[in-house]
Amino acid sequence: MPGGSTNPISLTGFVEKVSETVHKAKTHMHENAHDLAQVTKQKEEDKLNGPCVDVIITFISASGIPKLDVVGASDPYFVAKLDDRVSMVSTVKTKSLAPEWNELWRVKNVPTTSELRVEILDKDTDTPHDDYIGKFKTSIEAGEKEIDIQGPLFRKDRGTFKLKTETAPSTDPAEPKYLFDGPIRYSRHFSPLVGKLTDLDDARLYSTWKMYLIDVPIYFKDVYQHWNVKYKAAQSIFGSGPTSLAIRAGIHAGHKMLYARSTSNGFGVIQSVDDVMRLFEGGSLDPKGILGKSPFAHRIKPAVYTYIISAQDDSLRFSETGAAFFVDFASKHALHADCAEQVRYSGEFHLRPRAKDHSSWCGWQDFNDSMPDDSVDWEVVIDNNSGTYAPDKAMLPTLRDLIDCNFPGLDVVALDREDDELKKSVDACQEYALKYRGVKSEHLQPHQQEGHRSLLKPLGAVVGKVAHLQRGNKEEA
Repeated sequence: MPGGSTNPISLTGFVEKVSETVHKAKTHMHENAHDLAQVTKQKEEDKLNGPCVDVIITFISASGIPKLDVVGASDPYFVAKLDDRVSMVSTVKTKSLAPEWNELWRVKNVPTTSELRVEILDKDTDTPHDDYIGKFKTSIEAGEKEIDIQGPLFRKDRGTFKLKTETAPSTDPAEPKYLFDGPIRYSRHFSPLVGKLTDLDDARLYSTWKMYLIDVPIYFKDVYQHWNVKYKAAQSIFGSGPTSLAIRAGIHAGHKMLYARSTSNGFGVIQSVDDVMRLFEGGSLDPKGILGKSPFAHRIKPAVYTYIISAQDDSLRFSETGAAFFVDFASKHALHADCAEQVRYSGEFHLRPRAKDHSSWCGWQDFNDSMPDDSVDWEVVIDNNSGTYAPDKAMLPTLRDLIDCNFPGLDVVALDREDDELKKSVDACQEYALKYRGVKSEHLQPHQQEGHRSLLKPLGAVVGKVAHLQRGNKEEA
């Protein structure tokens, strides 16, 4: 009634109706979200269960790339992905607005409805992030295509990209999906930034290598090596406290520097055993040429390498075990793995010579430099010597088979870290390096020469800041 008091019963009923309506709306939204998730999941399952093809994509070239730097032309490269399930990164083409790549990418068992997405970037060595040029997406339908590169909003015209796609029906069963099938590409990283930070001249002692291996999921299946919870150094890295967080921050920053994609990197494709062997030539300890060119520049270097096979991208990453940048880091393997909690495998390896008849002699102790490298056979001795991940020795035969698959014609010997033969072989390799190749004893293990700065020192501010923030968060909590 006008002018009268509000009926409390009517008000209560109104509030209840509002509450009921809100509840129904929330329930409806939740059900819709659940239904959408179910539909999306079903579409993904239908896609993976549908027909598949083996794809060969040739990334040919781009044209009309804009000049993003004030001085000089762009240094373009691209990142290609198939359904965000498998990716490849191209080489960097320096000072070009019309780069030609002609790079091949083979992937097996790709659903026919898959989408190829490509981002083009401009490599900038003086900033933490590369400039974004543009992107495009396309189907994997066979044929040659020239596609417009779409730039950021209001800057859509960023040139065109040319590629060619070839497809063939996959062999049943088409598993595992999105299987990388080559070619085996490698990159050698000797970042000028790392050189400045460590004051080193010997490029090989702060070089890292990365190779993308084929068929890793076929050989290792669902087997991974978790970080070793019993290993003190691993505990300090992967622990939950502020100190561990600071250590991880330092390792992440170090890894990013060591594996930075740069215009100075070396790139190549492994097509034969000879291509593999050339990666291990070197050993000049006079990089500035003061004493003249080293006679060992094109000979296999007697050296031990630290490696991991990444669980993220199936890449083999390695460097010389005595690399100077390892100083101050709790784990060489964690540095290569970018602090990943698990890897496919890890350890060390070295090359050793043996007689052509494979019976009269084997090892550096029986070799001498009067023998040309091509007058003997070479084998890779690979092991599981990694305290951080403590790889299962039962997987050594699988590791050997994987290496055999990737590098046919290369002899591979897989030995457990406790095997006496391994110790003798490593000792012979290092003794030869010391006695006949001019290698200094400090180069056999991570070292820091007088007057040099370690890689970790310039990162100290970052590490300290992370630890301080973490402590602050703990106190606030």
